[in-house]
Amino acid sequence: MRQTLVLNASYEPLSTVSLRRAVVLVIQHKADVEHEHPALRMRAAAVDLPVPQVIRLRRYVKVPFRQRAPWSRRGVLVRDRHRCAYCGRRATTIDHVLPRSQGGRDTWLNTVAACAEDNHRKAARTPAEAGMRLLSEPFEPSPADALLLAVGGQAEVTLPEWLALPRAA
Repeated sequence: MRQTLVLNASYEPLSTVSLRRAVVLVIQHKADVEHEHPALRMRAAAVDLPVPQVIRLRRYVKVPFRQRAPWSRRGVLVRDRHRCAYCGRRATTIDHVLPRSQGGRDTWLNTVAACAEDNHRKAARTPAEAGMRLLSEPFEPSPADALLLAVGGQAEVTLPEWLALPRAA
């Protein structure tokens, strides 16, 4: 399913919504299309809209400050771009750097994307115990970065050009 990035009136990323919800917000004049799919349009009897990739709300929505991005298996795969942290091949699962059997938890800093073969080879050991090394260290994305990664994670191999735009820190 195609997701659309929703920006606040101040251009801060808020969330992603389904394409259907994004179109409803635009039709109800609650949002404007900031970036559209270059070749796709939605047509109906009285509607002819570009397919929105990014919409911006017309009114500012106050949201509580979120200090941390929520952890999820899908989020780890997207953060690591579906690449195994041990060999670089396509990852289909996640691995706990400090295994759960040794007290490891589901956190951004303790989980990495892994291919099934390396996950099985490492088993319930640390990378050092298994004689494996991480190609990159796990990190905790900011809430805004996690949101942008989630949207970009759905794209094909190349990210949309609007994801490559510089963002305010």
